[in-house]
Amino acid sequence: MGRKWQIGLLCGMALLASGCAQLGYFAQAAQGQLSLMTQARPIDDWLADPGVNDKLKGQLSKVKEMRRFAAQELDLPDNGTFTSYADLKRPYVLWNVVATPALSLKARQWCFPVAGCVNYRGYYNKEEALAYAAELRRENYDVQVSGVPAYSTLGWFDDPVLSTFVQYPEAELARLIFHELAHQVAYAPGDSRFNEAFAVAVEEYGVERWVKAHGDDKLRENYEAQAARKRDFLELLLKTRKALESNYASAADDKQKLARKAEIFQAMQDDYQTLKKQWGGYAGYDRWFAEPLSNAHLALVATYHDLVPGFRALLDREKDLGKFYAAVRSLSSLEQPQRYQRLAGLAHDKAAPVQSAMVDGKEIAAHE
Repeated sequence: MGRKWQIGLLCGMALLASGCAQLGYFAQAAQGQLSLMTQARPIDDWLADPGVNDKLKGQLSKVKEMRRFAAQELDLPDNGTFTSYADLKRPYVLWNVVATPALSLKARQWCFPVAGCVNYRGYYNKEEALAYAAELRRENYDVQVSGVPAYSTLGWFDDPVLSTFVQYPEAELARLIFHELAHQVAYAPGDSRFNEAFAVAVEEYGVERWVKAHGDDKLRENYEAQAARKRDFLELLLKTRKALESNYASAADDKQKLARKAEIFQAMQDDYQTLKKQWGGYAGYDRWFAEPLSNAHLALVATYHDLVPGFRALLDREKDLGKFYAAVRSLSSLEQPQRYQRLAGLAHDKAAPVQSAMVDGKEIAAHE
């Protein structure tokens, strides 16, 4: 089946499931995906093109190495994903909108065919994302609009390498590739928390092995420094989230809670400035703080964090990636409470380190 027919079929399924009110949204989604695929050319074509600069060729060659490593060493799908490249001429492939009530950290959900229910809504056009965000704010939601460098179509299409992330530092590029490929291995519709934590566990393990196998002293040093900054940043997010949860659960009235909320976010800003000084002025997370902080910034922290220790413990137990993936697929077939209970049990005796700070549907890009 051709790409246009596949996209048309998905769009038709979506419309049948969602009604005419969603026509505009799904039309832009289908057009965005079609545009992405039609712009992509095989990586080998880019490498053979004398008009392509050496820096891009170097990065694309590195992607090919990572792609082979993913298939041969990490047992990740060996298919057409990340074998082509598209220059989008924009900073992100799409923009995600996340929304929460003013006094809650529970993200609003949107449900779609195939993917199930997720805690964000993506737009290929930034202005459309901002317009929808403004609509949600008029409904008194806290809203964050964040750029997304990459996403997975779960194997429905051969996702290309994109200009939005191809120039990432080596370890971060490997992290993203392994993460997105992991989504094709196991996926529980409607359970972002399970899906993203699994992909984080795979990417962490994969990057550790990549750096060990291919890294020099400089790469290892940079990777360790970046991992330490991510741990610091994640601790700040979790600290702030805990303070907000305590505030919203208190017996104070709404006016008092809103005042306390403002104080908590100001403290977060202050703590971030302190971290930057400790990092020697590193400003890689400044974009995350670019718009006024709100509940929406922190709504999805648990999505990428809470279950990772369980997955890492499961990987340590199985000691074989094939068996690990089979065990994860088995977990994905269970009801959600059972999945979480088993992962919590696995993590009980052995906590695993978490190095990724990922929210709002994607990893928080931290590049200068």
